[in-house]
Amino acid sequence: MKPLAERMRPQTLDGYIGQQHLVGPNAVLRRMIESGRVSSFILWGPPGVGKTTLAQIIAHTLETPFYTLSAVTSGVKDVREVIDRARGGRFFSQTAPILFIDEIHRFSKSQQDSLLGAVEQGVVTLIGATTENPSFEVIRPLLSRCAVYVLKSLGRDDLLTLVDRAIHEDLILKEKKIEVRETDALLRYSGGDARKLLNILELITDTGSDDAAEVVITDQLVSERLQQNPLAYDKDGEMHYDIISAFIKSIRGSDPDGAIYWLARMIEGGEDPAFIARRLVISASEDIGLANPNALLLANAAFDTVQKIGWPEGRIPLAEATIYLATSPKSNSAYMAINEALSFVRQTGNQPVPLHLRNAPTSLMEELGYGSGYKYAHDYAGHFVEQQFLPDGITQRFWHAQPNPAEDKLKQRMVQLWGKRFEE
Repeated sequence: MKPLAERMRPQTLDGYIGQQHLVGPNAVLRRMIESGRVSSFILWGPPGVGKTTLAQIIAHTLETPFYTLSAVTSGVKDVREVIDRARGGRFFSQTAPILFIDEIHRFSKSQQDSLLGAVEQGVVTLIGATTENPSFEVIRPLLSRCAVYVLKSLGRDDLLTLVDRAIHEDLILKEKKIEVRETDALLRYSGGDARKLLNILELITDTGSDDAAEVVITDQLVSERLQQNPLAYDKDGEMHYDIISAFIKSIRGSDPDGAIYWLARMIEGGEDPAFIARRLVISASEDIGLANPNALLLANAAFDTVQKIGWPEGRIPLAEATIYLATSPKSNSAYMAINEALSFVRQTGNQPVPLHLRNAPTSLMEELGYGSGYKYAHDYAGHFVEQQFLPDGITQRFWHAQPNPAEDKLKQRMVQLWGKRFEE
């Protein structure tokens, strides 16, 4: 017997749930299908949102040959065999045979290269499915030959419609006595993934040999059957980068609640604590910087502490550092200064170091004037004396104080020492 998710796979667009921005009235894919001509495209979205189903519906509707390859198990040889079969066959649809490649982001460059000619010549219509950003995972020549359509996680209404349809239309479930009393846990555990939702539904409605037994779906029943909620989190995939981005931006935006939420998502998803700690150190320098120099000290201390005490206690110093950074005043003046200086150096090249700033370890260097005229700051009042520290002819300013109490003090000191040079 096929799994419930496979039994419930729709055969037409009318039975397809979700993605109305693509298949709803006058939407791009519906118009394409109704016209009878489908061009190559890539479906990008999280697992269980209907990528494979949509490709199969298109092939079924247009009555065109449909070939499926998985990037996990297929190589260049398999791709060429399918292309040869498509090239040698006869078809009567306006659309060339469809080659559906699941997880196309796992194809190597050579595997993707092997598709280019057939796609460009119209031998096959390529439909790729990926959970990863095609901009990073699909080679540019192939990407230029394909449109990219983004699929979204299924919303609450879509998921509840799917549950209701499965209970009343599936050949097996409709024979059971099933009452849906609570849905929060069911929806939470599925995480917008239709396949996972149907797998959970099948698990909790499995009454063994007693088909007459009534199943009352409650949050407690779902939690007891599943025990835990395996969060969707791919440490090597796009979600990894999306969540760390949300984490850092929450810190930068001074929202401790948002920052601690994304920290919890990473911890629960099994992220490497060292990775989180490294990003906290970077954020302390880039986003808090001179507005609160203690942030860098605390971030480094959290990093060291995590290494020393391990897990799960390491979550506590990570949380402490996260909240401290999020609630600290912000400045990126150091980040901006080094970027501006690097840009200037690349444009102006290797400017000679002024003689008075050079080291003179040999008598010859002394004779040539190395170090001559250098003024030792500690010999002067206030441990400061005005002299040239940039190459000849360069008066560029790189560091610009930002308006916060800490940097206001630094700026006032620079104005006191250097005068107009630091007045803005």
